[in-house]
Amino acid sequence: MTLAIVILLFLGYILLGTAHLTHINKAAIAMVLGAVGWVLYVSYGSDYVAGMHWHEYYDYLGGAEADSIKVKHFIRDNVFLTYVGEAASVVLFLLATMSIIELLRSNGCLDFVSQWLRTRSSRRLLWTITAVTFFISANLDNLSTTMLMLAVMHSIVSSRKQRYVLGSAIIIAANIGGCLTVIGDPANIILWGGGWITATSFSMSLLVPTLVTWAFSTYLLSRELPDRLDVDWPPMPYRGDDTRMNRWQRVVLLIVGIGGLWFIPTFHNITKLSPFLGAMCVLAILWVVNEIFNRNLMAAEQTIVKRVPRVLQFGNLQQILFVLGIMLGLSAVRETGFFTDVAQLYFANADNIWGLGIVAGLFSSVVDSFAVAMTSISMFASDQVATLGGSAFQQNGVFWSLMAFCTSVGGCVLCFASISGIALMRMEGMPVAWYFRYVTPKILLSSIIGVLVIWAQHTFL
Repeated sequence: MTLAIVILLFLGYILLGTAHLTHINKAAIAMVLGAVGWVLYVSYGSDYVAGMHWHEYYDYLGGAEADSIKVKHFIRDNVFLTYVGEAASVVLFLLATMSIIELLRSNGCLDFVSQWLRTRSSRRLLWTITAVTFFISANLDNLSTTMLMLAVMHSIVSSRKQRYVLGSAIIIAANIGGCLTVIGDPANIILWGGGWITATSFSMSLLVPTLVTWAFSTYLLSRELPDRLDVDWPPMPYRGDDTRMNRWQRVVLLIVGIGGLWFIPTFHNITKLSPFLGAMCVLAILWVVNEIFNRNLMAAEQTIVKRVPRVLQFGNLQQILFVLGIMLGLSAVRETGFFTDVAQLYFANADNIWGLGIVAGLFSSVVDSFAVAMTSISMFASDQVATLGGSAFQQNGVFWSLMAFCTSVGGCVLCFASISGIALMRMEGMPVAWYFRYVTPKILLSSIIGVLVIWAQHTFL
């Protein structure tokens, strides 16, 4: 049965890597992987519980005779729901950050972005829009930031080919910026919640590598643009009769939203509660302020649009279901003991974290950056593995920074390897061949430089 579950995982990864060809939604693949994986696991639950949780199961029985029903109840209450809780905490964190950025966007708090971009100079526009993307992505989730900045770029630039270049630069900036902080990427949230990284140490270890990689890739992409862009500046969004919110109120909302997200690591350190609760607190405060500022809206329909974030009405269900499915699927494989065996085999025969990071990055460029990052976490994030692997796999070890960087940048090597890249393909109709020809070599070179910077920091500092 372990072989069947592992084969299911590999088949799922093959489908994820070919989703742009088969046109099967990645979220659907992930959900099948998570659901079927646990169904297969529970069908042989007695064997797995005897091998992995015997002492807990013995205490659970309390002297009663074991049978198949009690095993299933034990798996449900003591094994499965534990992983569901971990996945739910990440999903709720994503939901909160998506809601925060939608509240800010719908109230015009991010209109300043389009004002900063008012130029026909291709290089000034490129550097400005990617710098803003890098900063916002480090504080919010990658996909929401990407969709926001792609929409801004699409409304400004007339030429489709120029939008290909700018959109690719936005994706790279969003993915690289997301890996800089513990709240910028779902995989980092999991590492942080598990105690494998701390917020300040993790960000400081990746600050220089991410900045270097972003700057170098942006410079190379700037050479693909003409000096002057074909731009068409749209009028500012109407902020007259439909709202009484003025400039200072938007500034207050922006400070509460972004400043609250910066406070989440401190909230986690003080309370030791899951980070999603801090994000929910920030959302609650922001929502109350939003209600107060918009209480005098003139029309009931406009009030509903302003007061209820659209992400809560519709939601980015694809990303949420994808994250949930991948985490549940990998947890089923983890409970078979397969990942522990692979990690022990690795330490016995290879034990080279730099090669491991590069391999993770290469797989991320084909399969999916989050799926590969979660596979690495499932395989190496345990006390037993940390003992075998030494300091590199302990809290704030270099492996976690290397893995986060390589998988995030690896997701940019091919445009279909991340949800952000797929969003660009759908929005602009960008061919995979174009991205492979004009962007892939540049991000590969930039990622190599970034890995060298991480190696130099680890070796000489």
